[in-house]
Amino acid sequence: MRRMHNGFLAMTAALAFAVGAAACDNTARGAKQDAAEAKTDAQRGAADARADAHEKSADAKKAANEGGSAIDAAKETVDVKMALTTDASVDASDINVDTFHETKTVVLKGSVPTAAQKTEAGRIAAREADGYKIDNQLVVKPRS
Repeated sequence: MRRMHNGFLAMTAALAFAVGAAACDNTARGAKQDAAEAKTDAQRGAADARADAHEKSADAKKAANEGGSAIDAAKETVDVKMALTTDASVDASDINVDTFHETKTVVLKGSVPTAAQKTEAGRIAAREADGYKIDNQLVVKPRS
């Protein structure tokens, strides 16, 4: 009986060892699979982050370019208005200058007393705003 009991214990121990080994093997395979899935997820996340960063970078560059263009347009407005104001041949007291960076256009609005002043204001604007189109909408209104 003792021999049977020892044999049964040996068999039980062998079975327990086999089950434990199989469980460890399953755990190891599961851990490898989990690691592979985590790596794939991390790679996808990194790719998404790179794409997002690239998009945000492009947006920032576009905004900077637009901001730079708006500053250039504002500079043209100031340059043209200053040149008109300081030129003795043009009464610029009623001239408004608007600059549109999207179309690279300088618009002169308001009134001047003579057709010659309207023409001269257009020339001054063209000289000061190199590379911009001039839209001379000045109206001739003789002063009383």
